[in-house]
Amino acid sequence: MLKRVTVPSLFAPPAYSHASVVEAGTRLALLAGSVPLNSDGELVGPGDPVRQAEQVIANLGEQLRAVGSDFEHVAYTDVYVVSADPAVLSKVWDVVEASRLSVGPHASTLLGVTCLGYPGQLVEITATAAVPSAGIGTGADADADAGTDSV
Repeated sequence: MLKRVTVPSLFAPPAYSHASVVEAGTRLALLAGSVPLNSDGELVGPGDPVRQAEQVIANLGEQLRAVGSDFEHVAYTDVYVVSADPAVLSKVWDVVEASRLSVGPHASTLLGVTCLGYPGQLVEITATAAVPSAGIGTGADADADAGTDSV
């Protein structure tokens, strides 16, 4: 279903792969950016990119479960951090690496940006994941539970 590729002729990446290949016929979930808001819509960890990254990872896990997937089936992420400082980006990447997202590992891009959508937001992660055919949260019943529609 999902094959991760590290290209031997390229520099060995730290805790990510150069590519992820998803077989034809595999269901994919294209997830909206996971943000550092709690269930009440309040920003978690104001001014703290590490704490925000932890909340983003937790929220990403919820998104994945809602569609019948998990961290191990993530094929690709974009990790956005409001900072031009490589040390800050590295601290956020440490959180990503410590999560189960590093199982595999998946393909990823880490970006320093000038701002994100919510006031005070410092971290956001978008993801594409394979959805196992026998995964939880699949089918019409799961769509209703997750607040989604089948098309």
